[in-house]
Amino acid sequence: MLVEKNVPLQLSNTFGIVAKALSLVRVAGEADIREVLADPALQAMPKFVLGGGSNIVLTGDVKPLVLKVEIMGKRLVSETAKAWIVEAGAGESWHDLVTWTLQNGYPGLENLALIPGTVGASPVQNIGAYGVELQDRFESLDAVDLTTGQGFTLNAAQCAFGYRDSVFKHKSSTGDSAASTGNPGFGLADKALITRVRFALPKNWKPVLGYADIEKKMAQSSPQPASGAPSALQIYEWICEIRRAKLPDPQVIGNAGSFFKNPTVTAEQCADIIQREPKIVHYPMDDGSIKLAAGWLIDACGWKGKSIGNAGVYERQALVLVNRGGKADPVTGGEVMTLAKAIQTSVYERFGIMLEHEPVVV
Repeated sequence: MLVEKNVPLQLSNTFGIVAKALSLVRVAGEADIREVLADPALQAMPKFVLGGGSNIVLTGDVKPLVLKVEIMGKRLVSETAKAWIVEAGAGESWHDLVTWTLQNGYPGLENLALIPGTVGASPVQNIGAYGVELQDRFESLDAVDLTTGQGFTLNAAQCAFGYRDSVFKHKSSTGDSAASTGNPGFGLADKALITRVRFALPKNWKPVLGYADIEKKMAQSSPQPASGAPSALQIYEWICEIRRAKLPDPQVIGNAGSFFKNPTVTAEQCADIIQREPKIVHYPMDDGSIKLAAGWLIDACGWKGKSIGNAGVYERQALVLVNRGGKADPVTGGEVMTLAKAIQTSVYERFGIMLEHEPVVV
């Protein structure tokens, strides 16, 4: 096992922030984790799991032992009367997996195309876009306990999925091992490393539409789909076009995707806001709550295109914070968080809503 020292992380986080991992181990399988835990010095160190670095803000060098997840592989595990069960290694690119499933005739992930990051990070964040969330397609995952090295499997209920949330984002209040997942209040943050994820992709597939951008693409489509509904591949191509038009490519402009969660309010709260702000973008939810578009709130406060230091708000989408300094003079984590806090204050003062940031601050 090779423990790398003082490893530059600028290319391992999509913001392009300059920082180092003081110690780093590359994880290609469960055996690598067990080897780390068999070393008394490494076993005693705090651990930080790093995937694609697309959902983190580095505010300095990373002192915990960085476990860089590089577990690869994509395959059809099995199929039922209702679904194809597809498995991918946690180190695989999420978008590459989406592309691969469609190329092999397994629809269902097309609305999640071009979301940055790795497969292993997808259930942690319960990623979602354009009417589909990971939990809608999730079957199960394998993980390893970072204390004992014991492997375990979780189903959807055990993952406790919520809006951009899961059991992996919450600290444990007990001293139990990560494999003790029978406790519904159990948190797995910093206690487990996801190795493989399985998805149930529906054989009776139906397109998920209903978003204005998709409806616009469908109306502009020529020729119109013979069946009256687009194929999974058509939706995939539309989503890629939409995202590329709205969101910056991290390879060109450093960013961590959507920086803030879309807040939810009660119907009464929304009605009150609409009286003051009739144009506010909002979406009714199945539980009766209303989801507000965080990007609209930020734009309404005048932040689109503004900067603090080398941290800026993207001109085309106010929900995205970007690295204005590029690789030569990159943004710092401190600048990103200063801008984020200023935006939060503006939105709270105008709308009475405190935005939550999505990325993990390290």
